[in-house]
Amino acid sequence: MLLIGNGRVITRDRHQPYLGDGCVVINDTIIIEIGPTQKMREKYPGAEFIDVQDKVIMPGMINTHMHLYSTFARGMSSKEAPPQNFVQILERLWWRLDKALTIEDIYYSAMVVLIDCIKNGTTTIFDHHASPGVVRGSLFEMAKATKAAGIRSSLCYEVSDRDGSKIMEDGIQENIEFIKFAKGQDDLLRGMFGLHASMTLSNDTLNKCSRVISGAEAGFHVHVAEDAADQVDAERKYGKRVIERLAEYDMVGEKSIAVHCVHINEKEIEILKTKDANVVHNPESNMGNAVGCAPILTLMEKGIVVGLGTDGYTTDMFESYKVANLLHKHDRKSPSVAWGEVPNMLFENNPKIAMSYFSRPIGKLAAGCYGDVIVVDYDPPTDLNETNVNGHILFGMSGRGVVTTIINGQVLMKDRKLVNLDEKEICVKARELSSKLWNRL
Repeated sequence: MLLIGNGRVITRDRHQPYLGDGCVVINDTIIIEIGPTQKMREKYPGAEFIDVQDKVIMPGMINTHMHLYSTFARGMSSKEAPPQNFVQILERLWWRLDKALTIEDIYYSAMVVLIDCIKNGTTTIFDHHASPGVVRGSLFEMAKATKAAGIRSSLCYEVSDRDGSKIMEDGIQENIEFIKFAKGQDDLLRGMFGLHASMTLSNDTLNKCSRVISGAEAGFHVHVAEDAADQVDAERKYGKRVIERLAEYDMVGEKSIAVHCVHINEKEIEILKTKDANVVHNPESNMGNAVGCAPILTLMEKGIVVGLGTDGYTTDMFESYKVANLLHKHDRKSPSVAWGEVPNMLFENNPKIAMSYFSRPIGKLAAGCYGDVIVVDYDPPTDLNETNVNGHILFGMSGRGVVTTIINGQVLMKDRKLVNLDEKEICVKARELSSKLWNRL
């Protein structure tokens, strides 16, 4: 039994949204009660007690679109001319990098990011992986990393035609085998079926993927119209828009994730709504790649579930929250927008998307939810209550303010010290491997 108390508790539970002096009670992996600190200590006298000393206790963050392997590009330079558009970014950076990864690179590039997740309070990730040079076994290697770190994760492999039919077929098999494998694991691991993007997928490949996933009880995780080039390719080759193509092969639905959706039109939005699709917005990535601003506010006005991801830019969901808030104000040229929509993406819709895969609620502190809890070192300068928690998070908190991270009832970081991982040793190995990777490139 574990008690985390003597803190300001933001629960995200409408029945008890905030406690000024609260305590979270975890039995094994599950939260069993939330209540006043003194009352909980008296009720569970033999339990381990973590005294957070008036800090903020809140649910762990969820990232619904991540690329763990992208970490090995951090700081990498190139003698080539800078890319002038998104397709050149893919060709000159990401498609060269992912093809050069070894199985050891996959593990250590994941581990350094997973450590970052713990340190920034991100407790659940939905990752989208690519390593054409070593497809088979890649998701299983990543699962070893997420298990070692203790992070809750959903993993998939990015199927694409860009590296030939053999690698495409390997990607299909890796997804299917991993989905089956993950179902037999504990509730820290699940699998999805990954697809790169319409512009690198033929009709024949989409048909194969659609047929093989039948009965797997999993959805597709796919980049959708991130750049206008994706729509141009779909219309030129197939006479259809990207969402139309994917919907034709039953790849748009309540268990699937359509990532980005920057360049979609009204007809595609209607398809997303009709199919009860999930969209994931990645504001920093879209800005960094200069692909445009996704019509996220419009999608949400239509009742479409829109989550918030990072696309590998960061593991800090507090940061993503801040950037999304600013981006949509800037795009709409209105200071009044995005106040409600962005926290809804992060605190309501990300948990909804996660519930499609994990059997208990995540992103909420209430009885019956997973024991995913973070403690943030934040002493509010003004009144903190159930009506203004989002304002305090937006303007006062950050990932580096997280001091304690608990996932599935296991303490992974306490007082900024990792409990089970040797960060220095892992980073030394990661630098060694990344240097070799850069030399290969």
